[in-house]
Amino acid sequence: MDTYRPHVVLIILILCSDCCLPSQFPTQLMIKEWVDQMQLELVTLADTASAGKSLSQIFLANQNLYTVQSNDAEELVDRAARNIEQLLLKRAAALKTLATAAENFQMEHQWKDEYADGDIVYYNAKDNLEVNETEGRKNRIRPAFKEDPLFKRLTSHNHTAVHIPTDIYDGSTIVLNELNWTEALEDVFKKNREDDPTLLWQVFGSATGLARYYPASPWMDARKTPTKIDLYDVRRRPCVSFYLYEDLSGSVSGLTLKLIRTSVSEMLETLSDDDYVNVVYFNTRVNNTACFDHLVQANVRNKKILKDAIQNILAKGITNYTKGFEFAFEQLYATNITRANCNKIIMLFTDGGEERASAILQRYNADKKVRIFTFSVGQHNYDKGPVQWMACANKGYFYEIPSIGAIRINTQEYLDVLGRPMVLADQQAKQVQWTNVYLDALELGLVITGTLPVFNKTNLTLPLNTLSSNLLCSSTPQIGPNGYYFAIDPNGYVLLHPNLQPKNPKFQEPVTLDFLDAELENDIKVQIRTMMIDGTQGEETIHTLVKTQDERYIDRGVRTYTWAQVNGTDYSLALVLPTYSEHYIEASLGDTISEAMGENLPGPGHSLIFKHTQSPSPNLLSFIEWTENAETYDSSFYKRTLDNEIYIFTAPYFNSYESGILVSKAVDLNINGVNLKPAVVGVKLNVSAWMNSFMNATIKCKDEICGCLKNDKHVDCVILDDGGFLLMSNQDEYITQIGQFFGEVDPPLMTSLVNTSLYSFNKTYDYQSVCDPERDSKAAAGPPSVYVPTIADMLSIGWWASTAAWSIIHQLFYSLIFPSFLEAADSDDDMSANMFKESCITEQTQYFFENEERSYSGVLDCGNCSRMYRAEKLANTNLVFLITDAKSTCLSCDPRPLRQAEQPSHGPDPCELAQNPRYRKGPDLCFDNNVDVSFTDTVFLCICVLF
Repeated sequence: MDTYRPHVVLIILILCSDCCLPSQFPTQLMIKEWVDQMQLELVTLADTASAGKSLSQIFLANQNLYTVQSNDAEELVDRAARNIEQLLLKRAAALKTLATAAENFQMEHQWKDEYADGDIVYYNAKDNLEVNETEGRKNRIRPAFKEDPLFKRLTSHNHTAVHIPTDIYDGSTIVLNELNWTEALEDVFKKNREDDPTLLWQVFGSATGLARYYPASPWMDARKTPTKIDLYDVRRRPCVSFYLYEDLSGSVSGLTLKLIRTSVSEMLETLSDDDYVNVVYFNTRVNNTACFDHLVQANVRNKKILKDAIQNILAKGITNYTKGFEFAFEQLYATNITRANCNKIIMLFTDGGEERASAILQRYNADKKVRIFTFSVGQHNYDKGPVQWMACANKGYFYEIPSIGAIRINTQEYLDVLGRPMVLADQQAKQVQWTNVYLDALELGLVITGTLPVFNKTNLTLPLNTLSSNLLCSSTPQIGPNGYYFAIDPNGYVLLHPNLQPKNPKFQEPVTLDFLDAELENDIKVQIRTMMIDGTQGEETIHTLVKTQDERYIDRGVRTYTWAQVNGTDYSLALVLPTYSEHYIEASLGDTISEAMGENLPGPGHSLIFKHTQSPSPNLLSFIEWTENAETYDSSFYKRTLDNEIYIFTAPYFNSYESGILVSKAVDLNINGVNLKPAVVGVKLNVSAWMNSFMNATIKCKDEICGCLKNDKHVDCVILDDGGFLLMSNQDEYITQIGQFFGEVDPPLMTSLVNTSLYSFNKTYDYQSVCDPERDSKAAAGPPSVYVPTIADMLSIGWWASTAAWSIIHQLFYSLIFPSFLEAADSDDDMSANMFKESCITEQTQYFFENEERSYSGVLDCGNCSRMYRAEKLANTNLVFLITDAKSTCLSCDPRPLRQAEQPSHGPDPCELAQNPRYRKGPDLCFDNNVDVSFTDTVFLCICVLF
């Protein structure tokens, strides 16, 4: 008997070892059994706790308390477009009233060379409220300010405020005369306000730099300006196509080369998205400065590429103006870009030369359709005559930039010449224009500004004055949480869109977000954008990818786009509705139905019951911790749940696993053949309770691995959601990482899941982000005089003289509603750039399930070791169960994390984008020439301006 004992013992040991042998992986069938058990328990728990079926029954049983209404998308768009049209017409009427009054007041004004003390009384917006600066100054008043709920700041509706740039003497004769005659505008401002109490800022801007605005409000700004070149430039001028054309012969070196680089960079900052530009340099040959071989849109990204490229060019060889002009003319005439055929300009920056290039100019520009502006840069003894002749003979202007201090004003004066045809066009040019969207730093929201030029009737060759008014942009919640309006301009930029959310209220540029960047682009949306720009009316139902509000997930959805033109404007308005928002429930007696769930209380394994209907009432949220949006109607999970027919499990943010796992599902109703989603119900699962249930479901030893034991050394078991975020694990070290993207928890495995098509991904860019600025060292910084103060840019003589275009007042008004930018001219060398955020591009990758396949398996080969894994999706949920050889068993794979979160990016390659620019529509009017702007007039203007 004893002889058999060892064999019996041996057999027993083999059987036990077989039961727990880590090398034998569970079959896909066994895993499916585990997953089905998990899914059944989770769905049963969610159904029971959230009482979703009960809520459906309540809706069906109480149909007498509500009616089902239809959303007529076409009628809604037409009505909204009419409302916008009427609102803009009302604001335009106020502008025209101001413009007419201003022209009359100016024409009736009698010029005086001297004023006595006390003749001119006004409120200076820059007077310090904390110090009585009006004492001893008879010409100053001190308004009684009150907090204004509409403007969200101190205002006085009894006075206007006057802003005079720091670099202009407020006692000069011209300023005193303008203070005198513009005082009469106060009554016009007040009358406009009486006629329309919703009217916000009203502004008059003078060619001298003086600004008078209503209501009066202090020009407050506690911050100081960093000591670096201000990248913000308020000068705006639409429809300019020009080449910046640099002489980089061997004589251009040292300070002259630095001056040219800085001058060209400053010139680029005078351009807006409506302009087109390229920069070339020449010596014996002609070269493109950057990767662009034609005119490109002067947007922020393209200008940055050009400015960076300028810093890398070197001077050598000899000057050959003929080759340079020939290259520039051929490029200009070859250009066939929408919105790039109005003013054609060539800018020449050089240190001088003997060649006039008269033959090439006669050949290409005999009709003087291309203006030539020339800049003699640096201090030298070369003959300026030939360079000056080029400008004067081609309806341009000649400037000298001998030093760094002459750059700012000389790189904006060219706009005076371009504005003259507009002045002479008079009434034809007097059309109210509406700007791009601006973000109000004073919590007024997104605004657009109406602008209107005011001409000097006594001398049409004088610069312009301007007037401005504005309105707020807002949407409506009447079309459901995932329905929305949006509007675009002829550039394709949105001025109304739920994704138009600039993160930096300090950003010193208008918000220019293209519709195709505001949403996930596809071919049909490209067509919709084109039709909207062309002003057509239409409707299109499409299947599209939808990025969630929190930007972590992507869903597939069906959306109907309905659009129409806003009459009297170049805007187009659209309404987007999901299929479940084509109808809606209108309660007859308030949100009675939402009170029917109060008897449902939390039970074991779940910590929160919530429900939400489309008549918001978060009455069950106060008794426990709730980390999501307090108004669930606006929450990302709520909007996302409506777009899905399954149970949505949402990972907590910031690895806050203690707050639980959110499970939600839309309530589906069918009432008389109409499908509705009037509510979302759900529950929050306790992580610890779910972990025990999770492990218990897998402990079935049938000649295979013995389940997902807690902290098992051989296998890792995890549950991920459809975005690749970790929701559950058998490893304690993973539990603390719940809510984290799995590509950072187990990078090689997540990469393999993507390669096997369990996950697909979509990379998106955010053009509205902010990043920490790059600190420039003191050694690398330019001379302090290079700094161009924002306030001087906005209100200096040069700026006001140069803004003779549609958008003349855009940035002045912007500065009035964003006083955080109204900075003193003096810079503070000790101010840290880190006090500010800079606008930047960020990229983020959203992962999603590639297809409807449920089962996946594979082997992660790491060279000298490997890891086997199997995955199974949980039916009717957004979850996937994954079991794999433990990460600790094979550490030789690439450990670099797979990033999902937002991170700084250069964005798409602008050089490639420039080859296929997006469609834009040209302006209806172009003031590029006028028969009254004679050759003699131009020669008169072509004087040498020394600074």
